Parts: sequence; C-alpha cells; structure tokens
Amino acid sequence: MDFKSKLLSNAVDQMSSLPGVGKRTALRLVLHLLNESKEEVQKFSDAFTTLRNEINFCKQCYNISDAEVCHICSNETRDKSLICVVQDIRDILAIESTQQFRGFYHVLGGIISPMDGIGPDDLNIDELIIRAKKEDVKEIILALSATMEGDTTNFYLFRKLSEAGVKISVIARGIGIGNELEYTDEITLGRSILHRSLFESSLSK
Repeated sequence: MDFKSKLLSNAVDQMSSLPGVGKRTALRLVLHLLNESKEEVQKFSDAFTTLRNEINFCKQCYNISDAEVCHICSNETRDKSLICVVQDIRDILAIESTQQFRGFYHVLGGIISPMDGIGPDDLNIDELIIRAKKEDVKEIILALSATMEGDTTNFYLFRKLSEAGVKISVIARGIGIGNELEYTDEITLGRSILHRSLFESSLSK
C-alpha cells in the first residue's frame, strides 16, 4: 500500500508486525484509533507500555504474574503433588479454562526444535528437574502439543525426569496429531488431562 503519510505508514507497519495481522487489517485498526480521542489512544498505549515494563515471570513456574509468584503457585488449595508441563503461557490459559486440573504448572518457554535452533539449554528444563527433586511432587504431566517437536521434547524430559523418581504421564491423545494445545476445544482438552496415561506406556504404541 502506498501511503502519502509517513506517520500513517509507520503505524500500519508496526500494527501489521503482530501475528496474524495483515496490512489491510492493520490499516483498519490504525484508522479506528485515529477516530478515538487522544486520551483513549494514550490509555491504549500506556496499557502495553506498563505491561512490558512491569510484568513478571513467576519465579517458580515461569507463568506471567503481577508479583514474584503467580496466583496459581500461591494458591494453597491446589495440589502441590502435581506439576503439568506446558510449552508456554497460552497453554496454561487453555488448560485452566477446562477447570479439570488443580495442580501446579511449569512453563518450558518453548519446545526442542533443532530446525529453529532451539535446544534443551534454551528451555526451563533444569529448573523443572530441580522442582521434581526438591518439592513434594508425585506426578509430572507432560502436556505438550502433539507434534514431532512436542514428542521429541516429551522423550527428552522423560529421560531427564526418570532420575527424580516421580510418576511421569502424558495427556491422552484425544488431541489430533499436529494440533497445537491452545486451539483445542475445552472439552477435548479437559478429557485429555483427566484420561492421561503413563508416558512410558505411550512409547510402545
């Protein structure tokens, strides 16, 4: 698109840098903001600036948090013996929406993907192993996406966590192969959590 205004062009470029936002959608959003009052646009801008500057990552599970420890890890009513391992924060939101899991989480911050240059050292794996050995953990649930990279990460974690002497399970494959966890409907995801199986038994399938 050929904009006569450099200010408009720059705003559209920034908006279209967001995932899933094309140039036409970006233009529509920018024009919408232009129709808002300066006060409303400032509030919009301040919300993201404040988020970026003040958001924390939970020192225990790496979930996003307003404080040092997130609201899940600080909840005394949750089951401390269960840790559900997920790829990122979006998966926590997806699982929490099912209302089927009352344990704790551990966010890896990604999955092992050599093609993308992501190895085990780039993820929060050592911290998970420390939690498994030090805390009163009885079961670790591997809840990663049903992709080749997800399965590779599952297997790596299984080998590492075997030394911790805890039960290691994997969510049931009601989730289609290749599907991302965050796009799975709540009922299917909830049942997958409830009907999880031992990871070791899944290796023979």
